[in-house]
Amino acid sequence: MGDYSDSIIVDVPPERLFTYLSDVKHLPSYLPRLKSARPEGGDKVEVTARIDPPDAPEHDVTGEAWIHVHQDDRILEWGAPGPHDYRGELHVQDGQSPDTCRLTVELHTEHAEGEHVDVGLEEALSGIKRAVETRES
Repeated sequence: MGDYSDSIIVDVPPERLFTYLSDVKHLPSYLPRLKSARPEGGDKVEVTARIDPPDAPEHDVTGEAWIHVHQDDRILEWGAPGPHDYRGELHVQDGQSPDTCRLTVELHTEHAEGEHVDVGLEEALSGIKRAVETRES
């Protein structure tokens, strides 16, 4: 089992970041392995990702995930059914000025990969920061 967490300061107002993150169609813009994310109604999302398993050639897989948006608390919860109990939370908190915020991602998986997951979290946080800071308001 693995529990992971990381944070980053983002130079945009917290409401702007949370609005951006709440739109699942933006997922591929900051998660490099994700090729598409399409809302399917309610909290369901269909995602397609490029995977590179050690025992098979690189290929795309499509699956179902869920996302819960808690607008008032600026929390996004997500997960995917399957044997690894993959789920997480994303928190957008006020920063030290009105134009900054702290983004924290917490991740849980039964498939603990240690450093690989830590690197993935850093890449996702950096990708979010880059995507939202360079996006036109």
